[in-house]
Amino acid sequence: MKIFMYCGKGSVMKDVVKGQVHTHKLQDGTEYVHSHDDEHKHSHQNTKMVLNRLSRASGHLESVKRMVEEGRDCSEVLIQLSAVISALKNTGKLIMKDHMEHCIVNAVESGDKTAIDDLVKALDSFIFFK
Repeated sequence: MKIFMYCGKGSVMKDVVKGQVHTHKLQDGTEYVHSHDDEHKHSHQNTKMVLNRLSRASGHLESVKRMVEEGRDCSEVLIQLSAVISALKNTGKLIMKDHMEHCIVNAVESGDKTAIDDLVKALDSFIFFK
């Protein structure tokens, strides 16, 4: 079965035979090999909520930027910056919960063991911001 698909940001579009291992060469020269058999489907229940939270955090961060440009008191800026960081952390928690409840469950059911490794890497990065 031939599938015409786009496999990742910055890679070249190509005909892919489902199950066939193939190589991608990114614009920066990086190459990676994968197939489409073991990939799981991403099912997100909270996409709209996540996007709304990110939009609010982005707007809040812009107002903090204006505070700095206006020379506002450092303690006020730090308090507002802390609020932005907290909003982003809570959004990250929502994404992580959604990911574990849906993506990881689907990956385990389909035998995608790399999803667990990816989750561990994501957790390591996310926990860094604690």
